[in-house]
Formats: sequence, structure tokens, C-alpha cells
Amino acid sequence: MTETNEEYEVTQMPIWSAGEEWCGVTASMQLIGKKWHPVIISRLLKHGTLRFNQLQDEIGDITNKVLSDSLEDLQQKNLVARTVVNEKPVRVEYELTEQGKSLKPVIEALHKWGTTHVQPVTNDEDTLTQ
Repeated sequence: MTETNEEYEVTQMPIWSAGEEWCGVTASMQLIGKKWHPVIISRLLKHGTLRFNQLQDEIGDITNKVLSDSLEDLQQKNLVARTVVNEKPVRVEYELTEQGKSLKPVIEALHKWGTTHVQPVTNDEDTLTQ
């Protein structure tokens, strides 16, 4: 169920919450906490509308099935819109909804935190941990 807010639609759905009281962090993580969801949202924020293969190329190491399932989940949560363009050949495009775009400061904060506090693993370090 969705309600209209002044800026975007508000999705209402039954969401598990940690503890006895409703928790905004828990609710938010139910929407975007799956492994690939923030990455997909990040790429759509950066590039705007993308076709499936373009999005897959931007993400990198993700299978067709996982990307397809993730996009379907994000559509059901009103964060991503899917548009079929009736040209020959027919193509499908994905873009963020207004609600999805409202995640921009969250994704930017995750990016900033990650680049500040996490270092990439070099090949030498990777072999030591295997």
C-alpha cells in the first residue's frame, strides 16, 4: 500500500522490527539491506536510466538471475521502475522512482563511510587469508 507524501509515495508494508517498538533502521534495511540492492541503487543514481545489460556491466560480478530477482524486489518495494520500450528490438529500461532517488544521501553516506574506513584487499593480502 502506498500513500502520497508531498515529495514521493510512502510505501506501507508489514516489516519486522527489532525490539518491541517500530525501528526505522530495521525497516530501512528490510528495503535496501540485501547484498546487491545498495549497489543497484548506487549505479542507477550515478547513471540514471539503464538497460539490464548496461546495469549488469556497471555492477560487474552479478549473475543474470540475481540481478533480475533484485530488480524485481526493488520494483515491488517502489524503489525502481521498469519500462518496456516498444521498439524493434523491444528493450527494457530501469530507473529509480522518486522514493528510490530519495535514498541518494543514504547511498552517499555509505560510500563515504566505506572509502574512509575500508581498504581494498591487494592480491598479496588476499592470498594470505585463503
